[in-house]
Amino acid sequence: MYLYILRGGGFSFGKNLIENNGWLVILKGLEVTLVISFTALLLGTIIGALFCSMHNSRIRILNITAKIVIAFLRGSPVLLLLMIFYYVVFANSRIDAIYIAVIAFSLNSGAHIAEIMRSALSAVDKKQLEAARMLGFSKIGAFMAITLPQAARIAKPVYQSATINLIQWTSVVGYVTITDLTRTVNNIGARTGDPFFALFFGILIYLAISYLVNFLFSFQGKRKLTT
Repeated sequence: MYLYILRGGGFSFGKNLIENNGWLVILKGLEVTLVISFTALLLGTIIGALFCSMHNSRIRILNITAKIVIAFLRGSPVLLLLMIFYYVVFANSRIDAIYIAVIAFSLNSGAHIAEIMRSALSAVDKKQLEAARMLGFSKIGAFMAITLPQAARIAKPVYQSATINLIQWTSVVGYVTITDLTRTVNNIGARTGDPFFALFFGILIYLAISYLVNFLFSFQGKRKLTT
């Protein structure tokens, strides 16, 4: 591999990234990947909070419904879920494939995030909440002041991993005709007859995104400590 990079790296770089504006094509694919990933993360977080509240509800029907839906979504391979939405549920609609992918990934990530939230909330000492109520806090006030900040700190590392996993999972959207980063580099490799360089370059981009996400989470944590 190293001999390949040393001998043909410069030629491969030009053939894959410079000719026919390959770098622009990759940027467009990267944009699609980021739009799907972070839109699904935002919606998935909202859906996860909803599922979590339903799971912890004292209303039995809500509790049972949340458990069933979360178990189904967590246990379903995201690729199969995506294909069901694209080829079955929205087969006769004119909805853009990107929106369908966002729906599928939002639901899948929402189920995982719901469990992250539920575990984090369960880890917070309930006695602190009771003490806050005795001091005059309302139920919502005690939750916002005591439970939520601690649960957020507990959930942060797992939520960070879930974010990176979601970005990596979106690499399968090419199965439903979406030209994302993975499909873009694969197409370029097939066109140039040099798949190694194109695919390896794609891996480097995904690694860069992962490290950027880690940096943003760590930077946020350091910022909170200094304030």
